[in-house]
Amino acid sequence: MSWVRIYVHLVFCTKNREPFLNTFELRQKVFRHIKKNADEKEIWIESVNGYDNHVHCLISLGRDQTMSKIAQLIKGESSFWINNNHLTKDKFIWQDDYWVSGVSNSHVERVKKYIDNQEAHHSIVTFDSEVSKLIDKGFNLSK
Repeated sequence: MSWVRIYVHLVFCTKNREPFLNTFELRQKVFRHIKKNADEKEIWIESVNGYDNHVHCLISLGRDQTMSKIAQLIKGESSFWINNNHLTKDKFIWQDDYWVSGVSNSHVERVKKYIDNQEAHHSIVTFDSEVSKLIDKGFNLSK
C-alpha cells in the first residue's frame, strides 16, 4: 500500500477581490461547507479559513490528486453552492487564478495556525500587503 504525505497551502480569491464574504457568519458558513464538500470528495483539508475576499486551505494531497483538480472542485462547487443558496447579493464568482505552495512536515502546524488566525491577522494586515509578502518570500510563510 502506498503512503503519501504531501501538504500544500492553497489560496484563492473572489473575482476582482470583491469583499463578497463580508461577515464572520457568512465566512464560517462557507468555510464549513468547503470542508464538508471536500471531505465527501476525499480531499483532506486540514484547515480552511480566510477573510472577506480570499480563502486559505491547508491540504494533504492524496496519491492520485492534482492541485488543478482539487482547486477546480473546491472553487467550482463552492461558488455554485453560494449562488444556489443566495448567500450574496450579487452573483458570486471566484477568481480563475490561485496560489499554491508545498509545506514541509516541520511547518504544518505553523501554517495551520496562520490559517486559523485569519480574522485577527486581517484586522492588522491587508490582503494586498499579505500578497506582496508572499511573493517576496516565495510564498514561504515560515520565513
